[in-house]
Amino acid sequence: MKILHVITSLSTGGAEHLLVDMLPRLRDMGHTVEVAVFKSKRTTFYEQIEQAGIKVHGFSEREGVYNLRHIFRLKKLMKEFDIVHTHNTACQMFAAIGKSKNVKLVTTEHSTSTRRRKYKFFHVIDCWMYSRYDKIICISEPSENSLRNYIGNDYPIKTIHNGIDVNRFAEAPKVDLGLPNCKIITMVAGFRYEKDQPTLIRAMQKLSDEYHLLLVGDGERRLEFETLIAELKLENRVHLLGIRTDVPQILRSSDIIVMSSHREGLSLSNVEGMSSGNPFVASDVEGLREVTKGYGVLFPHGDDKKLASIIRELSEDKEYNKQIAAKCLKRAKMFDIQKMVNEYNQLYLDLMANN
Repeated sequence: MKILHVITSLSTGGAEHLLVDMLPRLRDMGHTVEVAVFKSKRTTFYEQIEQAGIKVHGFSEREGVYNLRHIFRLKKLMKEFDIVHTHNTACQMFAAIGKSKNVKLVTTEHSTSTRRRKYKFFHVIDCWMYSRYDKIICISEPSENSLRNYIGNDYPIKTIHNGIDVNRFAEAPKVDLGLPNCKIITMVAGFRYEKDQPTLIRAMQKLSDEYHLLLVGDGERRLEFETLIAELKLENRVHLLGIRTDVPQILRSSDIIVMSSHREGLSLSNVEGMSSGNPFVASDVEGLREVTKGYGVLFPHGDDKKLASIIRELSEDKEYNKQIAAKCLKRAKMFDIQKMVNEYNQLYLDLMANN
């Protein structure tokens, strides 16, 4: 069958990363798989998808993701495919508007909630939008529960957990990070408001100078983080690495992996961290709690003092460190990407069988 995935951009992010890993596997199952991107700026993910032999339809480098021209571009393109699978709100809405009878429409909800759900005005619009979809995928049970609470149960909603290539992280070679005789804490996440890097930065102030923090990612909050780091006089111990293509090697070469966040759907960075062979520490919030509890270590949301204490204990108690790391790897294997791809493939086949 012919499958088109639609996403706003291929910049850094969980949904974008998911496509990089997922689409070649779907193609290898015998499908024709292509991608439509509203913002066609060339990025590392964009190039990785092209190099994998997946055709990318870039709409515009300059126009915003809500530019109405995208509706007409997408409507014309969608007619060539059997399945159209959207990601992100703009794509969800424009595909719903442009849907034709011969297309099966699928979307994935990548978060537990959105700001739109706070406003009654959007509720009617969103209910109409979701009614146009043949299947709505949530990436975790909390995400599904949240969506059902918002739009009700009269929609074809199903949970398929996100997945990653576990071996790519578990077997990555260790590299020299240029910080000899240091204890390295790493967090991989976009510099967005859903994430909570400031709590982790403040925790560093409560740890001795041998501890260094690597923040992998970039985004709109970079200046805010730089200001906080300077205020706390942590310029020599907190390192902003930007967007990197060697994340598996960085994670493997670190000592402790942290995900500090305000909310999550099902964080791929969470599972990647748990795959690294190192202990994983996460905020006790919805979306992280469900994956981490009983395997990694949870800390109260926003509690930098407790986070520092956990990091210190994991560093000083080697046996405890090994136990947590082993449990994290065991948990990560439950989210291997091939399991996820198989479930998506079966969903597509079922939709086509019901034509």
